[in-house]
Amino acid sequence: MTDLPFGFSSSGDDDDRRDSGDKSGDKDGGNTGKGSGGQDPFGFGFGGAQGFDPSNFDPSAFNPAMLGQMFSQLGSLFSGMGSGLSGSGSSGPVNYQLAANLARQQIGDFTPVSGGENKAVEDAVRLAEVWLDDATVFPSGIAKSVAWTPVQWLEETMPTWQRLCDPVAVQLSKTWEGNLPAEAAQFAGPMMGMLTQMSGMAFGTQLGQGLGQLAKEVLTGTDIGLPLASDGVAVLLPEAVGTFTEGLEQPAQEVMVFLAAREAAAVRLFAHVPWLRQRLLSTVEEYARGISIDFSGIEQLTTDLDPTQLLSDPSKLEELISSSASFEPKTTPEQQAALNRMETLLALIEGWVEQVVAKALGDRIPGTGALTETMRRRRASGGPAEQTFATLIGLELRPRKVREASALWRQLLDASDITVRDGVWAHPDLIPDATDLDHPAAFVDRVIGGGTSAFDDPIAELERTLAEERANEQREKGGKEQREKGGSSDTDGDA
Repeated sequence: MTDLPFGFSSSGDDDDRRDSGDKSGDKDGGNTGKGSGGQDPFGFGFGGAQGFDPSNFDPSAFNPAMLGQMFSQLGSLFSGMGSGLSGSGSSGPVNYQLAANLARQQIGDFTPVSGGENKAVEDAVRLAEVWLDDATVFPSGIAKSVAWTPVQWLEETMPTWQRLCDPVAVQLSKTWEGNLPAEAAQFAGPMMGMLTQMSGMAFGTQLGQGLGQLAKEVLTGTDIGLPLASDGVAVLLPEAVGTFTEGLEQPAQEVMVFLAAREAAAVRLFAHVPWLRQRLLSTVEEYARGISIDFSGIEQLTTDLDPTQLLSDPSKLEELISSSASFEPKTTPEQQAALNRMETLLALIEGWVEQVVAKALGDRIPGTGALTETMRRRRASGGPAEQTFATLIGLELRPRKVREASALWRQLLDASDITVRDGVWAHPDLIPDATDLDHPAAFVDRVIGGGTSAFDDPIAELERTLAEERANEQREKGGKEQREKGGSSDTDGDA
């Protein structure tokens, strides 16, 4: 995976995958195109092999009517993508249909979920739920427990991925159209729609590659820190769990219960902290609003480019789209602040889950400590969470912050009780920030020193906060109406 945000992969990525022995893209050249070569990252199939003969093209005879010929030729190129360019997912800033098709190819063969695996997941979640009742004040948030295959995970989580990716892709598209250098805009204007489609394909290609790999690695529905499944659904992926269990010294049944407890704890948190899901997604949107692109590279690229070259050599369009040097986004201070907030929030979620599961299972499953450390190492070595977020939005979940977040929750519990600890989630203004993770003792002193009455009932506290906000809105609305009424009376009096 690349550290660049998605849609901006460098030209050497395919070579890296071949060198690393990745065979997932061998079929049809790693995409749905049938005629693309190994150096064609998006499957566009540019070149004479598609029937376009550059030797017959005379630049001096160029006229606007020839654009029709080029569009016809490029239309045949796009048709090679097959079903990836059709359907509801083929329009918009990201070609999600193409992403889904590529992800399914990368998943390859998988083992269907058996009835026994379904029952094992249900039993593990049910047992974990009983033990979690003593470890957190949040009640169960699970309506059903399910076992998914990688393809089911892909299909069920795609709506959440769309919500995560759309803000970034839309802003990048707007930035592209609004800031394209004059020289490039002059000859690209008639083909902007085609460029937009190609951009959506490029985004979809990289998203599909990332999700295809992620679908084979994730263990649960909240493995990357986000609630990707529907509300109230606890998810485990038996095939990935089995692979994860190989080589561990713990019995497979204990590993299953441990992972079920992590999933159940995360579902409880998201179910009973209503602002949490929206805060994560809105942070991505906030990051997206600040996206800007350095166009110095494309200006360099188009300085000596004759527009007629786009007819004789359509690969120039691919070069414009895929050149990371030309379109690499710049990270503004505001964006970095948004990413830091998201990293902190994801670390707090992971740290809280870790502490709750340790308390619930510590005396019941001897291998809980070892499994917890295994999960930490998995994340520290670049697990699916770090890879996916780094690819999609440039976010890296630093393992150091996860460890510090876990320590903060542990210290707060040691100094108080689970009611105070979980009460911190009652309102976003109460949760720790990055500075608190670096200095947990100060945060604990602030919470304890300020009294614990505000944390006696986190759900009730949240309801009181929301009620106060509604009351303030009503007062402001009433005051505005009164002022408008008074202004109207004054006007009538003057008349």
